[in-house]
Amino acid sequence: MLYTVGNKIYVNLTNRCPCACTFCIRQNGDGAYGSDSLWLEREPTVDEVIAEFGKYDISKYTEVVFCGYGEPMERAEDVAFIGRYVKENLGLPVRLNTNGLGDKINGKPTAEMLEGAVDIVSISLNQCDKEKYNAVTRPKWEDGFDAMISFAADCKKHVPKVMFTVVDVIPPEDISRCKALAMSLGIELRVRPYDS
Repeated sequence: MLYTVGNKIYVNLTNRCPCACTFCIRQNGDGAYGSDSLWLEREPTVDEVIAEFGKYDISKYTEVVFCGYGEPMERAEDVAFIGRYVKENLGLPVRLNTNGLGDKINGKPTAEMLEGAVDIVSISLNQCDKEKYNAVTRPKWEDGFDAMISFAADCKKHVPKVMFTVVDVIPPEDISRCKALAMSLGIELRVRPYDS
């Protein structure tokens, strides 16, 4: 449920995800960045996750990141609860890596519940328009792209920093269009290398 990469602690809450991205690391194995298997036999409880932090020397870490083999916002309330616990009791900043479809998953707006629980929301933009996004991300919902953009805009009202990411497997001209889209929304774009 927790794993480390460098000086960051990652929280793995679920295997569930409403997308089937063509570049997803889940297609290449069951771990990431040298971790043990991230496939969960069952989802951990909030109490189990909080207890697990007690096994780490927190002074060695600089950030807690919600990012595992599933979409953290499948458990939005638990992300908010654990995030607040980390900020109040461990004193570390909290980042959420998400596909931005929390509103669709939960059937309600979710950005507001992140206020005071998350410092950075990193949203997988993945592509520059709805058609290309659907082809790469393959979400459960035809309107996933619009929902993700709306979630990003909402997050700006409740979270100190919001950013988009794309993976450098898409064409350079699409990356340029992603940059223009992000700029039009006042959101930073980070281009991530694909780790095969």
